[in-house]
Amino acid sequence: MAAGEEDEAERVRRPSSKKTAKKTVKKTAQRSGSVRAGSRESESEPPRAGRRVSAPRAMRYAAEQLKDLLGRAPESVSAVKPTEDGWQADVEVLELERVPGTTSVMATYRVMLDKEGELVAYERTRRYTRGQIDRR
Repeated sequence: MAAGEEDEAERVRRPSSKKTAKKTVKKTAQRSGSVRAGSRESESEPPRAGRRVSAPRAMRYAAEQLKDLLGRAPESVSAVKPTEDGWQADVEVLELERVPGTTSVMATYRVMLDKEGELVAYERTRRYTRGQIDRR
């Protein structure tokens, strides 16, 4: 390749305007699922100060923010309940994958969220194998 020539793969496409750039970033984030946990761009209406987020949003926020902290994707949210200060959720996380899958090590994390859905505290409350059934 001669000096001064650009390889087709190395060219950087630049949007023609700021408005186009914002749309491109938002569409890319929505397609890839890479909207940050603290970001409310994907929601139709951002929560107002002092207004409690809904239970489904609290569940999503708890799972997303715990994933960011632990580096492991949550399997499910097994409980969510309102508190005076916001929300409390129990999130199930795969901690150690084993074969067969029923012997994988799971953990339950209790996550505390404020009224806007931001994580303020979490703790691991239980570890168990995936195939284990509670005795109650």
